[in-house]
Amino acid sequence: MVEHDWVSLRFAEHQDRLHAVAYRMLGSPGEAEDAVQEAWLRVSRADTGQVENPAGWLTTVVARVCLNMLEARRNRREDAAGALPPEPDVPQDARRAGPEDEALLADSVGVALMVVLDTLTPAERLAFVLHDVFAVSFAEIGTVIDRSPTAARQLASRARRRVQGAAGASGAARSAKRDIVAAFLSASRDGDFAALLEVLDPDVVVGEMRGGQAVAAFFSGAAKAARLALVDGVPAAVWLHRGRARAVFSFTVSGGRITRIAIDTDPGRLRDLDIVYLATTKERL
Repeated sequence: MVEHDWVSLRFAEHQDRLHAVAYRMLGSPGEAEDAVQEAWLRVSRADTGQVENPAGWLTTVVARVCLNMLEARRNRREDAAGALPPEPDVPQDARRAGPEDEALLADSVGVALMVVLDTLTPAERLAFVLHDVFAVSFAEIGTVIDRSPTAARQLASRARRRVQGAAGASGAARSAKRDIVAAFLSASRDGDFAALLEVLDPDVVVGEMRGGQAVAAFFSGAAKAARLALVDGVPAAVWLHRGRARAVFSFTVSGGRITRIAIDTDPGRLRDLDIVYLATTKERL
């Protein structure tokens, strides 16, 4: 009974992380929940006498469950289609350029590049997600997939090149939108009415408010506590209060100008968002 209580406490302590691992691995909230439940059934029956690192042990169990689910999914596709889609052609010398690029890459998992991840083998996907997103060591990853740490590193590297190749294909559009959102935030903070009109479409819509003049007047001198960010992989703005996200501003951009701004303040929805804060040009200087 004492051992079972210990397992229950440790599982509850790490359940949010375990669900995040499963979701990133599988890309489906429902399948992630199934994987976590299966992991609980396994650990509740396991001998925990030799467990020294509960977090690592539980992550390993969830990862193995996800690996089995990915392999079963791949087998179903092969049976249905006869063959998997061709692997994307990615330059072998692709490399990450810096912290922001790594944030973009990591945050894209489960969002814009899920289709690309589906072209990876289960072992490649597991190695990439566990290492690049959750910082699991290659030694631990190797135990999950029954490979050496070196082999696990190679799998993650190969997957990373493919993901980067897909990220590069859509990177120009994402970067352009990020620049527009950054320009909007800068003009808003500075109270630069003319600069706001430059980035706003004349017919821009914000809730019940319509028109570039009205929207520019509303935001001019505001956004002091807003930060440029990637929200579920998409450039956006996040308003912070006492260090916590209280509102997310989502932007629709067309023709190089902002045509719509949606504001979400629902605490429940905000908690479920993946937010990566980005430095603006001024903040990097």
